[in-house]
Amino acid sequence: MAEERDMVVVVSKVKDFIKSKECMTAGDFPEALSKAVYDILEKACARAKANKRSTVRPEDI
Repeated sequence: MAEERDMVVVVSKVKDFIKSKECMTAGDFPEALSKAVYDILEKACARAKANKRSTVRPEDI
């Protein structure tokens, strides 16, 4: 079973942004976006550690 993670995006803000672009949001889109953000965060943390840092910086993404 997949690990249950907290949502790391503000769903209402995501929907508002998409609506401002005259598009609609699928019901499962915010969850997929949150997963993508988790993936980016995991890679950024790994890169910081590989560079012997504990601070994640913008260049890590």
